[in-house]
Amino acid sequence: MGPLLSADNLLALATLTAMEIVLGIDNVVFIAILVARLPANQQELARRVGLSLALLVRIGLLFTISWMMGLTAPLFSVFGHEVSGRDLILLGGGLFLIFKSTWEIYAKVEGEPHEPHERGPGRGALLGVLVQILLLDIVFSFDSVITAVGMANDVWIMVIAMILAMLVMLLSAGAVGGFVDRHPSVKILALSFLLLIGVMLVAEGMGTHVNKAYIYFAMAFALFVELLNLRYRKGARAARARGR
Repeated sequence: MGPLLSADNLLALATLTAMEIVLGIDNVVFIAILVARLPANQQELARRVGLSLALLVRIGLLFTISWMMGLTAPLFSVFGHEVSGRDLILLGGGLFLIFKSTWEIYAKVEGEPHEPHERGPGRGALLGVLVQILLLDIVFSFDSVITAVGMANDVWIMVIAMILAMLVMLLSAGAVGGFVDRHPSVKILALSFLLLIGVMLVAEGMGTHVNKAYIYFAMAFALFVELLNLRYRKGARAARARGR
């Protein structure tokens, strides 16, 4: 265990864990929005199973990294652009995210006829949510695994970092989901983030590189503005209550 606990490995572990948490935020938001449609007694189970699936997918991809790198080999060409297996996965995931987030935004803006817990979904709905989570976990895992491989040389450092990041996400997923569910404007913002990520995935799949730092900065700034709006509305309600 000596080499594993060297200063370089510990630094790589800390940095990689932080990066995995940042890259897992979109996954947590997506899961929070999906499980909100389930009955309250199934939401915690769906969150835990969904994040556990994400961890298993990422660790599985780590141990098949040579196969993953093979996905970058061109399969065919369209209008001069060589399309690989990775491109197809990113395109499919991006289009699914665009469809799902657009559908959810429409349902939220137009008004849903019933609350989720009144619809009485059973095991079929829970299974459907888990399947959607698993499909998007595979897409989201590409960034996570590629980042891990680029930042650490020891596969066990990558595995430990992913487990630590997943524990943090498991502990925070309920709070994030509850916060998003309690504030409709935050939910619209979160869905807009997913729409933006979907467009980015489609662009990547079509061969256009997008600097993710700009995407994450824009998302963080928009969230900061929304938090200010929430604070303002809370203060305005308190002022009106005192005025009575």
